[in-house]
Amino acid sequence: MTTPKGTASGKIETPFEIYTGFEILFKRWGARHWWPGDSQLEIVAGALLAQATNWQNARKAVSNLKEAGLLADTVDSFRKMCRIRKEKLEILLRPSGYYRQKAKRLKALMDFLGKELGSPPWEIPVADTKAWRNKLLGLNGLGPETVDSILLYGFNLPCFVIDAYTRRILARHGMCEEKTSYDELQEIFTKNLPERSELYNEYHALIVRLGKEYCRSNPSCDGCPLARGS
Repeated sequence: MTTPKGTASGKIETPFEIYTGFEILFKRWGARHWWPGDSQLEIVAGALLAQATNWQNARKAVSNLKEAGLLADTVDSFRKMCRIRKEKLEILLRPSGYYRQKAKRLKALMDFLGKELGSPPWEIPVADTKAWRNKLLGLNGLGPETVDSILLYGFNLPCFVIDAYTRRILARHGMCEEKTSYDELQEIFTKNLPERSELYNEYHALIVRLGKEYCRSNPSCDGCPLARGS
């Protein structure tokens, strides 16, 4: 069978079985070791700073915070993070874009986690995942993708992350509609995968790799691991 070619919209109408999709991608690329970070606090902050920007820009802001001694999993470092003046924090976050909004949101998130969990490292029982997801979604400026990234990568909890790459890939394979909600997209994965944070972690990272290499704005279907006959 020949490899399908994308249409003008990139839709190739070749649905794939969700778990098999993971096996195919993992066989092609192996473990992605994502999310990068030297501390839990760094990963949590990085998930927020990645909003509305690429990881390269977010990483520059994360590096600024690390150099300022704000991202270690220690009482002193966390205290500095919570007490830093908003104006100074904005300067450190400038490379990530929307730095004023992100400074406000990061301060609010750190204050919330400090009140609820104390200083890092933090731990949340798996049984409390849903309750904590709802709590974080209640914070201003934290949408489901950011919250799920924080819980999955920062707390090792089973929350499958849906991003633009995931939506694009599913849509092009005829597995969702343009208006399919975040929660509905998430259910496509959670209903067809074992509830394991390690699996969710790897799968999402592999989807990002797939999106960057093949399922771009202008799709390149030849050689795509999920294209039939490839």
